[in-house]
Amino acid sequence: MLAIIIPYYKLTFFEQTLESLKNQTDQRFKVYIGDDASPEIPIALLEKYKDKFNFIYHRFETNLGGSSLTKQWDRCIALTGKEEWIMILGDDDVLGENTVEQFYKNLPEIKSKEIKVVRYATQVLNEKSKVNSEIYYHPEKEKSLDFLFRKTRSSLSEYIFLKQKVLKIGFVDFQLGWYSDVLGVLEFSDFGTVSTINKAVIRIRVSSVSISGNTLYSKKKNKSKFDFYYYLLTNKRNFFSEMQKKELFWEISKCYINDKKRISFFFKISWLYLKSFSIVGFVKFTRLILFYTFKRK
Repeated sequence: MLAIIIPYYKLTFFEQTLESLKNQTDQRFKVYIGDDASPEIPIALLEKYKDKFNFIYHRFETNLGGSSLTKQWDRCIALTGKEEWIMILGDDDVLGENTVEQFYKNLPEIKSKEIKVVRYATQVLNEKSKVNSEIYYHPEKEKSLDFLFRKTRSSLSEYIFLKQKVLKIGFVDFQLGWYSDVLGVLEFSDFGTVSTINKAVIRIRVSSVSISGNTLYSKKKNKSKFDFYYYLLTNKRNFFSEMQKKELFWEISKCYINDKKRISFFFKISWLYLKSFSIVGFVKFTRLILFYTFKRK
């Protein structure tokens, strides 16, 4: 069975999320709502849906998402029962009405191919609940590394994970949970294949009240991006070809270019080059930094 986990905090668009669950053509799922000590208690709203679909609501007494979103995800996952698969759905995102139906239609093949990460097509919703993009499709079968270097957009809500992989490996705690989901796709799939269901669409909210749409978080997002690529180059480099490693180095270098006040970035990148015995790469990196430093003056 499928567990749909909602780490709840904001009421603004929550009813649309609940409505999309009510409208599922296949009701073989259970919803677990983990209230992160929100000041916007949703009990009155949830009362409207108590007989519409199967859910459990739990209010945590302390706020955790403010300091670590991934730890909030973890304690919400811990609410689940014996479900084999989990989806972590944002409290402002919306499921297409056939999302669960399509999952079960594809499940026999997913199991036969030993797929551990499933993904859906997506569209972007704005804060006026208007669709703000074309449907974004993915290859039906794709190596997770190809997904990484394709630099496609990604949101936690569009994935279903095999729960035992999530429990065994866990989400790495990057600030704002930014890139924690992307790393999860790589690790939970064992750097293997991701299967896409393009016949159902998840609508992802991008608004001023969401992390993805709020420009005030730019520096924190850049820090998480740096930590993500640093993690890959430090802990997972054996999964990458030499050409791919060069691209990872370029991506992490851009993080420092975008925030040169973080001198720790420079020292960490330098250490990575020297650890790799890449003196040539280190020299190119320092020249690159000098170029962008003087270019902006």
